[in-house]
Amino acid sequence: MNKVTKEETQHVANLSKLALSDEELPKFNDQLNSMLGLFDELSEVNTNGIEPTFTVSDQIDITREDVADNWNQKDALLNNAPESVDGLIRVPAIMDGSDE
Repeated sequence: MNKVTKEETQHVANLSKLALSDEELPKFNDQLNSMLGLFDELSEVNTNGIEPTFTVSDQIDITREDVADNWNQKDALLNNAPESVDGLIRVPAIMDGSDE
């Protein structure tokens, strides 16, 4: 197994907007390597001749046809929204594009 370096763990943390201290980094690096090691263990399991499992219960998934039946309620929805612009609900920005 290729080990994930501390620098790679820090990079993933930065992408996830997580601030890891110098004391936390080794712990998270070990945990990440441990989790990824599970994939190596799984790849060693002989699955020849084993039928794929799509569900583990005998419950039947009942689905319905995907038909929109509330298309005429847009105005009522927009009237209940705190703020709307051009027929869309305006929500606060959660990503400002900064790298911090």
